[in-house]
Amino acid sequence: MSDAAASPSSSRRTFLKQAALAGAGAAALPQAASGEPPSFDAGSDGGPLVVASDNGAPAAERALAVMADAGEALDAVIQGVNIVERDPDDITVGYGGIPNAEGTVQLEAGVVEGKTHRAGAVAVLEDIPVPSQVARLVMERTDHVRLVGTGAKEFAKMHGFETQDLLTEQARRIWVEWKENLSQEDNYLPPDSLKDPALGEKVREVQRHYGTIHCSALAPNGNIGAVTTTSGLFYKIPGRVADTSVVGAGLYADNDVGAAGSTGRGEANLKNLSSYLIVERMRDGDTPEEACLFACRRIAENTQVPRLLNAQDEPNFGVRFYALRKDGAFGGAQMRGTGQMIVGDADGVRGDADGVRRVEIPGLFDDE
Repeated sequence: MSDAAASPSSSRRTFLKQAALAGAGAAALPQAASGEPPSFDAGSDGGPLVVASDNGAPAAERALAVMADAGEALDAVIQGVNIVERDPDDITVGYGGIPNAEGTVQLEAGVVEGKTHRAGAVAVLEDIPVPSQVARLVMERTDHVRLVGTGAKEFAKMHGFETQDLLTEQARRIWVEWKENLSQEDNYLPPDSLKDPALGEKVREVQRHYGTIHCSALAPNGNIGAVTTTSGLFYKIPGRVADTSVVGAGLYADNDVGAAGSTGRGEANLKNLSSYLIVERMRDGDTPEEACLFACRRIAENTQVPRLLNAQDEPNFGVRFYALRKDGAFGGAQMRGTGQMIVGDADGVRGDADGVRRVEIPGLFDDE
């Protein structure tokens, strides 16, 4: 087929393939930062480093405090995300998370220890508000990597975790509103009054910026730990497992290189093992930002289902990556536009935007 006869989809995939083969240099990117990667005084010769998703400021601050008291990197990030997991106002993680299609909150988390390459994970976990702690226990007290469903819950109870109803009143109201407005053909009727605008705006805000929390840390002794935790896709099919608990997809860590994690469309990461890909690209010499942009390109190249593409034949979904390298370099990237990540070192969390300290990250494609 001649170039003139090539379809838009074919041309797009050819461009992305060529860009991927050329490496992750900024010249091949529609939008990318240039120059040396940003870094703090971190690693074995410096202080601690933490990177986290946009909703991870409390987690990053707690992780820094733990490492300042000689705590290990994995201990630090788990204690950090526990703050968000227990927060009933965060409707995407832990207690208060939006339930599945049947009104049940099902949680998911994964942890990776860079020094030993050990990992633990749980999925479809009910009634336990801190899935990251259970994932850590799976890593330490079993010969398995992941437990799911009833087995994960019983394992947690066996080790002393108390159960509680994770569905808060706020999350229940959001779920009921969704269910009542899902179809005009079923027997569920919304109230005569208009939808609650406050609930609707909260859901839209969360879907734009959050959805999951990731946190990675580099301790002064050079050890690296990573955790990702979520309540999953809003109103998901019961039993759905995301990338969060899949080592290599939603998170990965290796003391010899660094760590990476993600938020956004989990199915895209599951099909591309994005976090493992990012760490391996850094192993081959990419900066963290270049590696994250490479993962975005790989996802874009492999996204061919029409319902997942926009009018420009680009992915119509969001995915965002966060990475740190063992030398203290850090970076991130996302599919569209520009975003933000949390970064902190011994001097605290860095960056500044609207009173909340964050660092900007580039996108592969422009905003729609």
